[in-house]
Amino acid sequence: MDKTGEVNIYRDTWVRYLGYANEFGEAFRSHVPLSIVKLSYGISSAYVLADACNTGLRVYKKTPPAEAIRRSGMAGCDVLVWQAFASVIIPGITINRIVAGSTFVLQKSIKIPINKIKWISTIAGLLSIPIIIKPIDHFVDLTMDNSIRKFYKISDN
Repeated sequence: MDKTGEVNIYRDTWVRYLGYANEFGEAFRSHVPLSIVKLSYGISSAYVLADACNTGLRVYKKTPPAEAIRRSGMAGCDVLVWQAFASVIIPGITINRIVAGSTFVLQKSIKIPINKIKWISTIAGLLSIPIIIKPIDHFVDLTMDNSIRKFYKISDN
């Protein structure tokens, strides 16, 4: 819930998990066709756009007409940038590298069939998802607070 007690469907419900679809796509990359991985990115990207549009619309409705377009545009863009980095780009790269790195290490260190190594790496990628979410969110907040957010002010929505 936001500060007004309003439930945000994109942050406070199961819909939030759609933002993590690409992490699952990356974890299963070695087991599924590339089209499935791309589809997982499409789902995450649609989630990001929907959250940004919803945020912009909510701010637009709550803002006096003279400021509505500017404030809603800034709020929507802020969410778009934040979600793109925190939900899609950085986690996707991170999970991809965890799976690839664990595959590489396992191939070099133990003698088991590649199919088993791929499944172990996939499990490692899946298990790392809950661990990476909060640090990535914090990193993106910190980075945006110390860069682009200094150039505009978003009201508390």
